Amino acid sequence: MPRPLRSWSGLPRLALLTAALALGSTHPGPLWAQAAPQSPQRADSTPANTPVMDLQQLTRLVLEHNPELQAALQARQTAAAGVTSAAALPNPRVELSGGHNSARLPSANPGQVQTWALSQLIENPALRSARQDAARAGVRGSAEQAEITRQALIAQVQLRAYEALLRQAEAASASESLALLEQVRERVRLRVDSGEAPRYEIIKADAEIINARQRQQSAALQAEQALLSLNRLAAGRLPERWRLQASLDDAPALPGLSALRAQADERNPELRALQAEIERAQARLAEARASRWPGLELRYSQTRDPEIRQNQLGVSVQIPLLDTRSGPRAEAESELLRLQGRLDGRRAELGQQVLLAWKSLELARGRTEALSQGAVREAEAALRVAQAAYRYGERGILDVLDAQRVLRSVRADLLDARYQQQVARIELELLAGRHGDAELQPTPAPAAAQP
Repeated sequence: MPRPLRSWSGLPRLALLTAALALGSTHPGPLWAQAAPQSPQRADSTPANTPVMDLQQLTRLVLEHNPELQAALQARQTAAAGVTSAAALPNPRVELSGGHNSARLPSANPGQVQTWALSQLIENPALRSARQDAARAGVRGSAEQAEITRQALIAQVQLRAYEALLRQAEAASASESLALLEQVRERVRLRVDSGEAPRYEIIKADAEIINARQRQQSAALQAEQALLSLNRLAAGRLPERWRLQASLDDAPALPGLSALRAQADERNPELRALQAEIERAQARLAEARASRWPGLELRYSQTRDPEIRQNQLGVSVQIPLLDTRSGPRAEAESELLRLQGRLDGRRAELGQQVLLAWKSLELARGRTEALSQGAVREAEAALRVAQAAYRYGERGILDVLDAQRVLRSVRADLLDARYQQQVARIELELLAGRHGDAELQPTPAPAAAQP
């Protein structure tokens, strides 16, 4: 004869309470409280001698070894060598020639004829100055390009670091949920074995445990991938096992929106690089205008034959009759106008990007406050109520699992809101050019433990 599903349904209420209290004495305390010690599971699995780096040390290590940044710095050295080339003076030119003098008249004396000449080009001072100005502007542009690479690298390091913290927090939360589900499954098994609960409840609990294990493994894998991406940025110079000392709650102080806009307009390396390109184009235009009269050439020559010695001093000038250098001037003017348009457009676009990032930061802050102060507490309270109701037989296992799923979703939303807050802050600092000295600032101490 089959066993009834609810053999205790006809018992008095007092008997139900007595049985629930007896079951609670076997497993004292609510389930959410028993799972709390599982949260530091990752920290316990980390060896005690694992090196610890804060965000400041990590940034410095990446900046020291990143190959892309080293290439950008080398390009700046190449541009600096161009200044030396632009300042170089033209070399003098020496000509030697010789021959034989034949006598056609009886009174002439035959013999050897020798000629040598020395010439020196004297450049137009305006042309030379414009060429040097263009080279110096190229150095400034290369320096700003290196600064763009440097600040973008700092922002990328911070993003990858906070992503690793997010994935680690998700893995810890998944481990906590897994431990909680295993305890729930044990209680469900006892009730199913005693006939107090249907068989599908243990099947449902097993399915939830499988899903929780997959989530925990996926989050742990994503955390390792984030750490590997940091090691790639550092050209493989990071230790094989290390721990990041930072928190998603880090909140460095930021100025107001108007101050950030002013800093972006003044310190943004992209704008400064475009300004250097404009200065270089202006120098190129001045060089094209001065190239109509490139300079004059001084020449001294001496000719010796058996009878006389002839000395000559001359000067040669290129006259701009056929080529007035109108083409190079038009090209330089067009390039200057193009760069000025790019600068104006980028400045306007930058202002909109700062405003959008600021709104994203405010939105992430609002989400963080709302979730941490209201939704998480309500979800935890709902889980406690569902667990108590399940212990007294007033709710099924599905209600407990649904409450756990809601709490897990709210905590995941809180972690994502904190991460998005860091993303918006990093973008604001990048747009405002504040990453120039970011690696010199101390990393704030972690504020609170992640939920």
